[in-house]
Amino acid sequence: MSKTTQRVTTAVFCAFLALLGILHLVLPDRTFSPVENRNLRQVPAFTWRALREGSYTAALETYLEDQFPLRDGWMGLKTRWEWLLGKREFHDVFLCGGALIGRVGEGDRWEQNLGFVDRLAEKTDIPVYLGLIPTAAEVWKDRLPHGADSADQSALLKEARGTGAVWADIAGALAAHSEEPVFYRTDHHWTSLGAYYGYTALLEAMGETPLPLGEAETVSDDFYGTLYSSSGVHWLEPDTIERYVSGQGVTVKAGGETRGLYVDSFLDEKDQYASFLGGNAPLYIIRSPEAAGNEKLLVVRDSYSDSLAPFLSRRFAEIHLLDLRYYRTSVAQYAKDNGMDMILVCYSVENFVKDADAVFLAQ
Repeated sequence: MSKTTQRVTTAVFCAFLALLGILHLVLPDRTFSPVENRNLRQVPAFTWRALREGSYTAALETYLEDQFPLRDGWMGLKTRWEWLLGKREFHDVFLCGGALIGRVGEGDRWEQNLGFVDRLAEKTDIPVYLGLIPTAAEVWKDRLPHGADSADQSALLKEARGTGAVWADIAGALAAHSEEPVFYRTDHHWTSLGAYYGYTALLEAMGETPLPLGEAETVSDDFYGTLYSSSGVHWLEPDTIERYVSGQGVTVKAGGETRGLYVDSFLDEKDQYASFLGGNAPLYIIRSPEAAGNEKLLVVRDSYSDSLAPFLSRRFAEIHLLDLRYYRTSVAQYAKDNGMDMILVCYSVENFVKDADAVFLAQ
């Protein structure tokens, strides 16, 4: 390489660094990244103590990374380049054709949490049902890259059949419809269609006939979910969000607020899945005057039940959705105090395998 070429290369590189520095000074700091769906680090407060301990420099490094000029574009370019080189796993997310599938790790609370379900079934006279939801990594495992490292959910579910609760075969219902869009392509949740098939498995476990699906209403065609945000794979087409239950006449109480079954304002935000019920909350109480039955159902749940609830509302007059991450109470006592007729423990396998709050099932 000639000296002229070296000088030109050095000058271009220095100009590039200078441009980045200028952009960092000129562009305002962002507080939130809609692409990554997280808050970004702001300028850390300087203290001599923080400098001595090293926390200030670490925070400053995180701040500079988060506020790097045109960060989203650079991250997308990096991920695209890695994909061209043959990489198919990005931050525990597998790229499987036109879909993203999250890796499920080997949690250490599975057997313990199943034991808590056993304890719940033993200590209450109220019927207890267990419906564990496999993720796309199980239902769509034939789409995973060769050698993909993800937990064996089929073995876990086989073990879960041995509890004292009545088993609802949600995995079998989803497997029977695995060629259909039962999961979002950019999000870890099941779609409304997948939730319907889960609902049919639950009703059959209860000895009842599920209501028909009905017509779909598309309420969004630009949904990008959690896997899109965390993976850096930002070139896929967006998902659509559909509803099959109108929710007419249904009321939902959360805290001191009473509203409808859906919160449409979330359709204009990043977390469009939260339009079902309104996102995570300690407790939702759903009342359905036109439901097919008069029973009261307690659902101990994670966020998968948000899109399941509309289907359950057609059957049960009252549904209490209890999230033990935020509402830490004895499940058996809550069911007794509130006159519940049935208890449903309904989690995704991914969450149940590591959930530290399931201990309240046994209290």
